[in-house]
Amino acid sequence: MENFSINIPILLILIFTLITFLQSGLDKLFDWGGNIGWLKGHFGKTFLGGMVPLLVGTILVLEVIVGLMAIGGIYTLLVNDDLTLALWSLVLGAVTLLMLLFGQRVAKDYAGAFTITGYFMVVVFGIYLITA
Repeated sequence: MENFSINIPILLILIFTLITFLQSGLDKLFDWGGNIGWLKGHFGKTFLGGMVPLLVGTILVLEVIVGLMAIGGIYTLLVNDDLTLALWSLVLGAVTLLMLLFGQRVAKDYAGAFTITGYFMVVVFGIYLITA
């Protein structure tokens, strides 16, 4: 806790990550049918079309893990001044966003891909703050 003021940007990015990923994962969990239906149409004419349930399940698990790791990262940062879990939460978040970006590019949803870029920049900035 001695470095609290120095770590405020990292804490804010972890809270952003927590909200973004956990909400998205829980939305997929609680509206599985709606998400699958929409995404089957979104990816219908791509080579990913037949794998939508598997891919959504994979992303769901990753998003929930990232969100839970962000909670752990916030806790360990505040209690122990330890950034390890925060770093790995953000790294896994970045990988997850790259997977989502790939899907949007394959579906030729360039506006959706551009939106993901904003999230990616925040997460990578958090990684930079931790590792610099």
